[in-house]
This record gives sequence, C-alpha cells and structure tokens, in this order.
Amino acid sequence: MSFHTPSSVHVSQVNLNVSSIESALPFYTDLLGFSILEENDRMVHLTVDGQTSFLTLNVPVLPIEKKKTAGLYHFAILLAEKSELAALVIHLAHNNIQLGAADHGVSEAVYFNDPDGNGIEVYVDRNPETWTWSGGNVQMVTDPLDFDGLAKTLKSDQKWRKMPTSTVMGHLHLHVSDLSKAVPFYTEGLGLDIVSRVGESAVFMSSSQYHHHIAINIWNGAGAPQPEAGSVGLKSFTLSYPNQDTLDAATARLEKMGYEVFEEDGLTVTQDPSGNRVGIISN
Repeated sequence: MSFHTPSSVHVSQVNLNVSSIESALPFYTDLLGFSILEENDRMVHLTVDGQTSFLTLNVPVLPIEKKKTAGLYHFAILLAEKSELAALVIHLAHNNIQLGAADHGVSEAVYFNDPDGNGIEVYVDRNPETWTWSGGNVQMVTDPLDFDGLAKTLKSDQKWRKMPTSTVMGHLHLHVSDLSKAVPFYTEGLGLDIVSRVGESAVFMSSSQYHHHIAINIWNGAGAPQPEAGSVGLKSFTLSYPNQDTLDAATARLEKMGYEVFEEDGLTVTQDPSGNRVGIISN
C-alpha cells in the first residue's frame, strides 16, 4: 500500500459527527471491528493498530440531522486482501446491512451507511500494474461486483472478527458546492493531481498516481449549502504530507490563494470553499 505511506500525500484520519455514541459505537466496534483507542462522554477515537486514531466519532452539543449539503459523501476503508473483503461482505449480510457494490476496474468495493447515514466504502485495490492510464487519467468503471469470485478467495474457516491491522484510510469523497472553486483548492493549493472526471459533476484527485485520494462532486446540487454547525456528517479530515517542507509549501500556496490557515489544538487547519475542514500534518 505504497500510496498510503509517508511518501504520498494521503488522507490519514477522518472525524465524524454522530447523533449518539450509544448507537454509533456498537456499529463501528461490534459490527465493523474497530478498537477503542481513547474515549470520553462526547468523543471516541477508533483504531486498527492500537496506536493511532483512524476514525473519530464526535457528538455535538445539539446534533443536527444529516441534510443535502456540502460535506461527506463517503469515507473509504482500504483492506489489504481480497479475502478480507469477502469475509466482511458475508458478515454484513448476516447482520442484515444493506449493501451497494461495484467493480471499478482499479478496485472492488462495497458501500453502506452507518446509523446516522454517513456513507462508508470498504474496498480492495487491484494490482496497480493492471490499471489503465491515458494522458494522466486513470480509467475507472462502475460494473457489477463478482460476488462469487470474491467468495472464492476466502481461506478455510475465514470469518470477519475485527478490522485488520493492515487497514488504512483509502480515500475520501466529498460533496462540494462548486467544482470550479473547489478544484483549485485541492490541486493548486493542497497539491493533488486530477486523475479522472465524471462529466461536469465529479473530479478525482491523488498523489503518486493513485486512482484517488480525494474525490469531490456536486451530486447534492450545485450551490449546495454548507452544513450547520453541529450537523451529523463530516467534522474534518486529516491530510498527511511527506515532510515539513511539503507541508509548508502547501500552506504557503493556500495563503497566497487567500485561504485562511490557522493552528487549532496543535494542528494546522484550513477549509475548502464549501466549508469542508482539513487538518494538514507532516509525517
């Protein structure tokens, strides 16, 4: 998974607002198999390796239900092995979780929602040597997922028990209000490269020639409003840079473009034109 190592700019952590820890936590721990790293009455840090926060669940003082705004479309959990995805699919089916699924050519994925309607993708990548590139663009499709072929990868008596320690945050897909404003923020500012487009409605961006680390779309409508403070959904996400020099360069570019970059709880923070908050760190 070299696309999610310190040498690449990548999403390393996501913070979600949920309406209730009591309903969200069993979903993420008992069902999906995350472990608790740290918790209090209003916040839980979840981990796969027992050392770093992978996903944080926050409960706003007055939670507001999810609406059609800018914000989270889905966050995507990347598994290392196809058999792990097969085991998870069977586990989710046994627990009556409604699934969507797709073969994207570069990856195989399933989709579902948490109790608050926050979108989740869990996927495995195909060998990057099989990806098709043309003029800097990677070919991605949306074909039916071969569940029978997926099931054949299961090892003897393999079952889903917990999120594997090799799991990483694969990518993040966001609703934005205006692509023409958001794209320069992520490319000219944060330094990602455009690698694919879906007509005039979605743009996929990455570093190190990955199929995407961040995607943005206007599928909640052009001009979709920013969510109200305390809304269920994305609170923020963290983008990791290879070193302090690349982080400082991104900060300088953003400030030159007129974006505010500030320190908050020891983290460098900015936000895109649609109000999606980004923490930027160096590895």
